[in-house]
Order: sequence, then structure tokens, then C-alpha cells
Amino acid sequence: GAHMMGQGPGHNHEVLRKNTMVWLPSFLHGGTSSLVSTLTTFPIYKIVFRQQLHSTVVSQAIGQLRKEGFLKLYRGVVPPLLMKTLNGTLLFGIHDTFLHCLSSITNPCGVIPLPALPAVAGLGTGIVEALVFTPFERAQNVLQNGGNDRSLPTLRSVLARLGAERLGSGYYRAFIPILARNTLGSCIYFGLKDPVSAALREKGLPPMASSFLSGMIISSMAINLPLYPLSVLVVNMQAGVVGEAAGVRGSWKALWEGQLKRSVPLLYRGGSLVILRSCISWGITTAIYDQRSAH
Repeated sequence: GAHMMGQGPGHNHEVLRKNTMVWLPSFLHGGTSSLVSTLTTFPIYKIVFRQQLHSTVVSQAIGQLRKEGFLKLYRGVVPPLLMKTLNGTLLFGIHDTFLHCLSSITNPCGVIPLPALPAVAGLGTGIVEALVFTPFERAQNVLQNGGNDRSLPTLRSVLARLGAERLGSGYYRAFIPILARNTLGSCIYFGLKDPVSAALREKGLPPMASSFLSGMIISSMAINLPLYPLSVLVVNMQAGVVGEAAGVRGSWKALWEGQLKRSVPLLYRGGSLVILRSCISWGITTAIYDQRSAH
């Protein structure tokens, strides 16, 4: 610390300002990378949606979309685009903020080992994400469930109906599985992103490619495959409006023994495309984010 001497009282203030400047761009970079990846993967989202809604085969869905032309292809892109961009902005920005706070608190004490800091910051990020986005997800799942079309035809009617319910069965239904999915997902993603990317760079891959592959590998192997059942549970808990929500255990039991007939392949049916889309979009997001952050 001797070389820090003689830097005057303004030095601490300067360091603080520098630190703030470090993590502010991560909000921007997170938003940009999510925006680009959503635009790129939206056609896959459309195919998945057609497949889930009308049980069409993939080739049939692609044929339909080609017939409808390019402009129709991007119809309905605005809501997911806004949501994903906001999500990316918060995800990376808040993670970086937590990381800086944790580093400044724990560095002198050494409570948390340095390599584990990103994963711990990921846990905090997942909690914030669940608190902010559960209501969005709830409204989206009610809207996408065709069974609600007659009773709740518009977004306004859906929001009014959810607002009239208690928080736990209205906007925050299925909060616990969402919290589990998001905290585990963020913890795994931020904990592994840089080590995997660094390992790939050591194998001689260019930085952009190693970031892309790192995002893809982590999101497919470590996040999507194990956590996909939680997403299925969330959709099934949130799609209905009528009546009191069964608890997490009750909902899972009804889903597993009823609709899924205790079959793992049935649980993952339609999941392959969802997981593929998620891998590509996380690959793109990670590559763009790392590249922007490096500059």
C-alpha cells in the first residue's frame, strides 16, 4: 500500500467513480446482447410456438412460415424483444453490481474464495430476477393458454383479473419453482461462463468462438436439461386462472401422474427445440457480451 501514499484525499472518490463506471456499461452490454440474440432466434421461437400450439411437425411449421413471408415472420416480436432486452439488461447489470459489492466486502476478509464470487453474485441476481419477472411470466402464460381466450380476451382483462387475486395465486403464482430455476440457473451460468471460455481459449479457439461455445455448453448441459422440468411445472401452474393454486408438490404430482403418465420422454417432449433455441441465444448473448465488455 506504500505506493498509494501521497495520492491526496480525492483518490478514494476517484476509485469509487471508476468502479461505478466499470459496472454501468454491463447493463448496456447485457441489453444489447440479449436484443441481438432475441432477433436472431425469434424464427425458432415461432416454430416452437406453432409446434406446441397446433402439434405440427417442425417441417410443416417451417413451410407455413416460409409461405407467410419475412414480414409476417417477425410479427409479434415486440413483447419478447422488450422482455428479453430488459431481462438481459438487469441480469448482467445486477450481476456485475453484486460482483463489485462482494469483491469490495470479501476481498479484505477472504470469506468467499475469489473463483466462487461470480456464482454467489449469480444467486443474488437470480433472486432479483425472480422478483421482477414472475408477474411478466404469469401474464404471458395466461395469455398463451388458448383456454383463457373467451373469458380473458385482452391483456388488460388478464392484468385486471390477476390484480384481483391474492399475490400468491395471482401475479406470483409458481414463485418458488421460478425462484429455484432462476437462482440455480444464474449461479451455474455466471460461475462457469468464464472458466469454460478460458479453457476453450487455451485450446486455441478465438475469443468470440470460445464465448459462444461456453454459453451454449453451459446453457444446454448444466442449465436447460436439468432445469427444464421446472419450466414445464411453471407453465402448468401459471396457465390457469380459475381457483386456488395447488401447492408446488400437489401441482407436480398432478402433472407427473396425470398429463405426463410418469414418463420422462413425455416430460421433455417439445423440449429439444426450446433447449436448442436457448443454447443458440445464450451462445450469442455470451459472445456479444464478452466481446463488448472486453473493449
